[in-house]
Amino acid sequence: MNFVYISPQFPKTNWEFCDRLKKNGVNILGIADIEYDQLDQKLKDSLTEYYKVSSLENYDEVLKAVAFFTHKYGKIDWLESNNEYWLAQDAQLRSDFNITTGIKADKIANIKEKSKMKKAYKKAEVPSADFSLVTTPAKAKKFIEKVGYPVVTKPDNGVGASDTHKIKNEEELKAFFENRNKDIKYIMEEYVDGDLVSYDAIIDSNGNPLFETGIFEPAIMDVVNDGLDVFYYVQKKMPEKLLDAGRKAIKGFGIKSRFVHLEFFKLNKDKDGLGKKGDYVGLEANMRPAGGYTPDMYNYANNTDVYQIWADMVAFDKIEKANLNEDLEKNYCVYASRRDNKNYVHSHDEIKQKYGNAIVMDERMPDVFAGAMGNYMYTAKFATSEEMEEFISFVHEKTEE
Repeated sequence: MNFVYISPQFPKTNWEFCDRLKKNGVNILGIADIEYDQLDQKLKDSLTEYYKVSSLENYDEVLKAVAFFTHKYGKIDWLESNNEYWLAQDAQLRSDFNITTGIKADKIANIKEKSKMKKAYKKAEVPSADFSLVTTPAKAKKFIEKVGYPVVTKPDNGVGASDTHKIKNEEELKAFFENRNKDIKYIMEEYVDGDLVSYDAIIDSNGNPLFETGIFEPAIMDVVNDGLDVFYYVQKKMPEKLLDAGRKAIKGFGIKSRFVHLEFFKLNKDKDGLGKKGDYVGLEANMRPAGGYTPDMYNYANNTDVYQIWADMVAFDKIEKANLNEDLEKNYCVYASRRDNKNYVHSHDEIKQKYGNAIVMDERMPDVFAGAMGNYMYTAKFATSEEMEEFISFVHEKTEE
């Protein structure tokens, strides 16, 4: 089997996917825009061959790279980046080389544009917030007359919480239209009072989940816009209602042979048209693993190896080599970070001394991720939610201003 991996060096954890593919006997053919000598040794050991392009943004160059691999190794069976940024390019390459194991270019808008995601949630009979594609202040005001303030605006085709705004009144609405990027199509949604959660899964070629887990996290929009302290965690046990919503969404989107991260709101109170307190409302669908070290957090929480489960899905369409360790107790795995511009009560050494046995990772985050993820992160696992909440409080406790 020939697998072209786009950007195998980024995110950092991509080498793990490549490593497990190799263990399953797959040829991994990497394409990226950094020198081979700059690749991590573990990644080098996993790749059958590497092709450097001057820029992954240059489609013609990447096309030539895939053509080279096709000429040398034969038909390409899979092509993937597991990276939100390259999803559209991945799809175009699959179309151009007739690679049938993933989403092609004619379907990519359905999983990139938030307005089209609404149709899939509707097909799945999963409620989602009312919306409008706002092109003029008049159209926005008409929508707001229907749903009321506050509303949320964001790019229809966007990643994460960048350029996302909560609009609470007419003055803020006016400011949005004055300052918005005129080249971007925006979606406006009714505001949903709910906790952000996710359904994360590895799906086989028949649309059935081989592995399921999920995340609880505070509103990323507020974290980015207000510079709040960050925490999120992988749940120890998935709520049945969330599993049901996630499985319905998988069918609604027609997802097959992928790692997915589907986001939902868990309602904090009853909302007409959406559901009762505790129900789940569809937000967005991401056709890749959650970012950063979250795949490692899946592993710590579930005592398994999601990289191997994914590689088994690719190579065998079932779990073949991965161990689910279903006899072991699961954990909460939590990420908590701190920001350079805040003063905290407890030092790094105090955190390590108190929680050293629970901490599984800690390191400084790259500046490019600091807005959403903080500057220095601690990841730890706990048997109980009480222990986890105490840890979050200890890391984030600040001195009096």
